[in-house]
Amino acid sequence: MKKLIHFPGSEYQWVTLLDIQTTTRTELIDITDRVRAVVRDSGIKDGLCAIMTRHTTCSIIINENERSLRTDILRMLEKLIPQDQNYAHDQIDNNAHSHLRAILLGMSEIIPVEDGHLVLGTWQSIFFVELDGPRNRSVNIKILES
Repeated sequence: MKKLIHFPGSEYQWVTLLDIQTTTRTELIDITDRVRAVVRDSGIKDGLCAIMTRHTTCSIIINENERSLRTDILRMLEKLIPQDQNYAHDQIDNNAHSHLRAILLGMSEIIPVEDGHLVLGTWQSIFFVELDGPRNRSVNIKILES
């Protein structure tokens, strides 16, 4: 779904829904190029890009896309919030650790857009973080013109 919306008296906004198929229980998926393509397709030159997961057991983060660091991030999550801790929510569907990890990482990021490009540092990438996969997931991307 891609559409340019203009409300009278407001700025333009571009709304896109990305579909993501995850393949393992926990993983980091670099979505930077897909988000850049959405910004480019929007035609919006200056504004903000809001990225939000529509699920409570996954996250959106910004960090360096380096294999060892991705491994370290997943190990950190396991150490901070282990899976088998007899959490109260596990009595319902055995994924409390996924919800708790998502709370720790956060569900969204907002990135400035300047001259039609995301304003990211040299080593920054945008990741979708699966914490309870594999699953079909959705990510909302909204670009607001300023």
